[in-house]
Amino acid sequence: MAWFILIMAGVFEIGWAVGLKYVDGFSKPLPLVVTAFCMIVSVTLLAIALRDIPLGTGYAIWTGIGTAGAVLFGIFYLSEPASIWRLMSIGLILLGVLSLKVLPSS
Repeated sequence: MAWFILIMAGVFEIGWAVGLKYVDGFSKPLPLVVTAFCMIVSVTLLAIALRDIPLGTGYAIWTGIGTAGAVLFGIFYLSEPASIWRLMSIGLILLGVLSLKVLPSS
């Protein structure tokens, strides 16, 4: 269950990272409220997941999901470049995240 909670924390991290694009210097109330909500939920879920997942592993996976998700959102919805180097970098992040989950920790 902790791993599912950690993944959900990462999904909400994507939400607040994307939301920062739309708050327009904190001048748009609705995107600001949604972004703040995603921040609170993300950090709360991370804290809950870290009860059962090692800190380094949990934090790396949380930030990896957020980073990869934000980059993919930018590529698919904001017309940001999808160069081979960006895509390979996302692949390396995802490989690292999977390695932290699958490989033994000791």
